[in-house]
Amino acid sequence: MGHGHGHSHGHGDHHHHHHGHEGGTGTALPAAFDTSVPDEALSPEQRSRRSLLRRAGVLGASLTAASVVAPASAAPAYAATDGRRSKGFLWLAGDHHIHTQYSNDGKYRVVDQVRQGARHGLDWLVITDHGNVTHSKIGVEKVNPDIRAARAAYEDTLVFQGLEWNIPAAEHGTVFVHPGKNEVSVLKQFETGYDGGVKGATDSTPANEALAVAGLNFLAEQVKRRKVKDALMLANHPARKGIDSPHEIRAWRDATTVRRIAVGMEGAPGHQAAGIRADIGMGRARGLYDGSPGANSFAGYPLESYRTWGGFDWMTATVGGLWDSLLAEGKPSWITANSDSHNVYTDTAVRGPNTDYEANGHHDDPVYGGKIDLTEGDYWPGQYSRTHVGADGFSYAAVMDGIRAGRIWVDHGQLLSGLDVRLSGGGRWSTLGGALHVKNGTRVTLTVDVAPAGGPNWAGFMPTLARVDVIQGDVTGPVADQDTFTAPTARVVRSYEVNRSTGTVRLTYDLGRVDRPVYVRLRGSDGNRSAVGAMGAAVDPAGPAIDVVGDADP
Repeated sequence: MGHGHGHSHGHGDHHHHHHGHEGGTGTALPAAFDTSVPDEALSPEQRSRRSLLRRAGVLGASLTAASVVAPASAAPAYAATDGRRSKGFLWLAGDHHIHTQYSNDGKYRVVDQVRQGARHGLDWLVITDHGNVTHSKIGVEKVNPDIRAARAAYEDTLVFQGLEWNIPAAEHGTVFVHPGKNEVSVLKQFETGYDGGVKGATDSTPANEALAVAGLNFLAEQVKRRKVKDALMLANHPARKGIDSPHEIRAWRDATTVRRIAVGMEGAPGHQAAGIRADIGMGRARGLYDGSPGANSFAGYPLESYRTWGGFDWMTATVGGLWDSLLAEGKPSWITANSDSHNVYTDTAVRGPNTDYEANGHHDDPVYGGKIDLTEGDYWPGQYSRTHVGADGFSYAAVMDGIRAGRIWVDHGQLLSGLDVRLSGGGRWSTLGGALHVKNGTRVTLTVDVAPAGGPNWAGFMPTLARVDVIQGDVTGPVADQDTFTAPTARVVRSYEVNRSTGTVRLTYDLGRVDRPVYVRLRGSDGNRSAVGAMGAAVDPAGPAIDVVGDADP
């Protein structure tokens, strides 16, 4: 089942622009976005990206032109058509969870993943090899020259260095920093001092939970001391093992208040191909969500939380569940969708012969394996899901700012190609991640422009957007019980039957005269596998159905 999610409260021409990658001050557009660059001047990856943009209607002067309004120098090519939307953001697609040969269970070179990401429409990506003793001693330094080379080779793609942190007492998380001269030293120090695997701090103990918070404070301190310009953390596959308790998620969020480091979680995990049935695939669960409670799991989570729902993590998929309880607190908590790409379904590469990860800190370069591999569970970065971030320019800093601000929507199974969201009232408006402040009793309207699928999906057919749901809940403030994972007022307040695979759709929802703080979020579906949500039909009459292990047909 494909999904799109959003929550409210479009390189430079190689010939003309300087990107300012590492300085983070670049404002030149990627060539694919720059209409002054002719198609024939683009690389194959750039042509692919432009093709996606055109199909989404965001290049030239149609649909969500306003949401990709370019920096002033290029603005004429992106002028809004209706005059109402004079400002907006450059929506950059990305993936913050990607592995390489520097992971003990990875395979590909950095440049392979970056090339594939660019081919599949990504503008930014984060290399997140696993934290472990070998990586902390060798890999974190050795991968950096490869990342820098990839930045130079693919200058239309922002390539962050990060790592997949073994959060002490919990699951994994993406940690990444703004590029710069200290990116390696900060990541190395962080991994050495605060990785649960390196420190032997994986059990769910108060001391280990405190170590996780200390790690986030360390990152905030590096930003404050200007060792790095910025740092972010997002929890990965949060419900997979049941070990990310609600109070830990809140503790990460609240660890740093001046500049938040932990800003969200994967709403949809990677490894989505793992759910393809066994005769033609891995035959496991989407996201490899086929576990059950263990000694370190949070006792309050139900058994169904260990499965995906329409490919989404239970924390996100449940209307009135954990994500809604975080949003109801009125604090930032955003979701993303990533590949977790290690080994790709239907690829032909295998690890190099005689590889020795422990000795070298990486696996040997992959080689042709002689057959199409149907036993793997991953897609290439951007091939199946993408995280779209509203950035005010093409730079590392702008992407990080956009993520922190919650200007995020995700496409899953390539169900959507464009989304523009406005919440307006009292002469003001706000978009994804923002807050609209109006006087009590002001009429508020939600306007959503959706561009359905921009082309065939990974399986070769065009997915159809069947329905869009508006989900609304009250903002009730901080919870007394930090382990709260329900939100009683959240429910689907309006569903729109769309059933379109082409053209732009505008949806308008009237929130009425708002007399209390509320939040809204959006969900899209192909409608193929729906079921009454966990909180009942009055809350969610047609949510995503729980995925069947071994036959999830992503």
